[in-house]
Amino acid sequence: MNAPAVPAPEWRLRRAGPEDAPALDELIRLSVHGLQSSHYSMAQREAALGPVFGVDHQLIADGTCFVAAAGAKLLAAGGWSRRAARFGGSAGRPDSGPAEWLDPGSAAARIRAFFVHPDWARGGLGRALLARCESEIQAAGFRSAEIVATLAGEPLYAAGGYRVTARTTIALPNGLSLPVVHMVSAWSIRPAETSARPG
Repeated sequence: MNAPAVPAPEWRLRRAGPEDAPALDELIRLSVHGLQSSHYSMAQREAALGPVFGVDHQLIADGTCFVAAAGAKLLAAGGWSRRAARFGGSAGRPDSGPAEWLDPGSAAARIRAFFVHPDWARGGLGRALLARCESEIQAAGFRSAEIVATLAGEPLYAAGGYRVTARTTIALPNGLSLPVVHMVSAWSIRPAETSARPG
């Protein structure tokens, strides 16, 4: 039951580049319709594609978006951010410039934009991406991380030790809304531990 529907080909994690945007867009659409259908209606999914579920070009430009790739094929994607935006693709934000930087000493880093191809769900890709993000988050000096998770994504983060802090909704066009879950990391680095790090 925990095995992927199709054996995953040999893959590696790498940073996403601007040239990956078209493949990311397709991966997101396949993931949303393939893995979110038991939690959200077709109308909700279609309304959320773009503004909520979409490629975040700022995340790519910041170098904090990763993909699990088998050659040219993207099997999964996920990232983190040191900016204030909590979710959404570039299409969902006003063109007023990048969101402001977060202070690692007082704010939580954002876990962002996790999508897995339905054919390779439950095969460890999400866990590998989350571990990579957490490693970079801690190296950047952040003491904790938070995420606005979908209902389908909640089990992944819960298994990684994230706890639910609130259940809420995101407003969508045509009067629709998308139930989501705010979660925070169970790990927390005290200021003394952060300052004691070499370098």
